Amino acid sequence: MISYRVRLDVPLDLVLFVSGLLAAHRAAIGTRKNTRRLGCYRQALFGLAWYRDRAGIARLGAGFGLSQATAYRYLDEVTGVLAEQAPGLREALERALAEGARYVILDGTLIRSDRYGTLRYRHEPARSRLQRPGRHHRPRHAHRPRSTRR
Repeated sequence: MISYRVRLDVPLDLVLFVSGLLAAHRAAIGTRKNTRRLGCYRQALFGLAWYRDRAGIARLGAGFGLSQATAYRYLDEVTGVLAEQAPGLREALERALAEGARYVILDGTLIRSDRYGTLRYRHEPARSRLQRPGRHHRPRHAHRPRSTRR
């Protein structure tokens, strides 16, 4: 097989930050020097390259001289050290409250939602809609005129 080099469009500061996290993690777990296939910098490059392009893990690992199992293990390690830096839900909400944020998006997904602004039925006021959650269509009997006969 022939390998080739590609340019990874992530900031150098990010690669250095992640490699610093990996170095601290390796020191914490007692990893001896020169016992890993990749150093911290190259492992950070490997992890960031996967997150940037989502290439096949076996193919990307082979480009770095890793077996498939080692590539998965290294990617899990990069993911773990990055996840340790992320705030928990409570911390994120407390920070948003302290900053005065009116809205918080928890997962990064924007969903168009305007429950109060949807069309209402002609025969009912806007507030009565709120008392009937889950009804998204007009009831069948709503358009039938009532008979005064019994």
